[in-house]
Amino acid sequence: MTGESVDSVVGQIRGAIWPAIRDVELTNDDDLDALAVASKLLPSSDPDSEDEASGIIYHGAARCAVELALLDLLTRMHGKSVTTCMPPRTQKLRYSGVIGMVSPRVAAEQATKMNAVGLDEFKVKVGDDAGLDRLVAIRNVVGDDASIRVDANGVWSFGQAVDQIAKMAAFGIDMCEEPLGRQSVNVLPDLAGCVPVPLLLDESLVTEADARALVEMDSQQLRFNLRVSKCGGLGPCLALAAIARGHGLGFVIGCQVGETSLLSAAGRHLAAFLDDHLHLEGSFGTFLLSEDIATPEVQFGPGGLGSLLNGPGLGVSIVEERLESLATFQETLR
Repeated sequence: MTGESVDSVVGQIRGAIWPAIRDVELTNDDDLDALAVASKLLPSSDPDSEDEASGIIYHGAARCAVELALLDLLTRMHGKSVTTCMPPRTQKLRYSGVIGMVSPRVAAEQATKMNAVGLDEFKVKVGDDAGLDRLVAIRNVVGDDASIRVDANGVWSFGQAVDQIAKMAAFGIDMCEEPLGRQSVNVLPDLAGCVPVPLLLDESLVTEADARALVEMDSQQLRFNLRVSKCGGLGPCLALAAIARGHGLGFVIGCQVGETSLLSAAGRHLAAFLDDHLHLEGSFGTFLLSEDIATPEVQFGPGGLGSLLNGPGLGVSIVEERLESLATFQETLR
């Protein structure tokens, strides 16, 4: 997504981020804005030429990891929650079910189970030859009233996108995510003018520079997918949401596949603050993980509903022994 790897994330934190914040003295000011402090200390969301030459679009995961750690630390120091700098604007959060590139039969079975526990919003992966059949199988079991959007993961050509989206639109999709891929971003306005549903940008929307380029295309059919780790943390996500809002574009709050409750908690705070999001993904917890590293587990319940987190910091705490059992190495930065 961003071109990062485990090694690049560790290297960026060790070599660039940590030296910049190592000697900072944290304030005891009870009125401090933890998010503003973190945003001031950490790098912006735009890459430099050296990063691009190495194939890294943006060190988003590295920045996000440190930003969330700082937010958790700064708010816990004062016995406060992240909600003090991002007050929830809604008490109701509803998550979508996500169905991957499984056979149409398995997709229908998964959709039936999700529908039975009250989920009525679905994202369906369609970037393979069975995409249309999978969508049809799901629509047949969830009914006409359920919200379905599709995700091509950037694998289609322009012609394929026009053809596939037209066929899928006949089955009531709300939008199509990443039909073409980042390399074809310049033709998005042309595609948007040829298809009957909005286009949601994920791989094509990583940095603020990406967002500015997209809004300059002046297409009202584009939507932004804000993923906390992809975009570099909560601060950059808020900046991207502001750009979208300023140009009348909607946005979805996405997630990382297999994320732990740490990232799910951040996404939940973001969703509660940005209450005009179109759809919300994440908080799968041990629906996907064999074990989570944080408590309480941040997982949606019946109906896809998720409750607000009001505990200190991000509202979750690391279970050290679980983290240590999964760690491949440990390093202390000084």
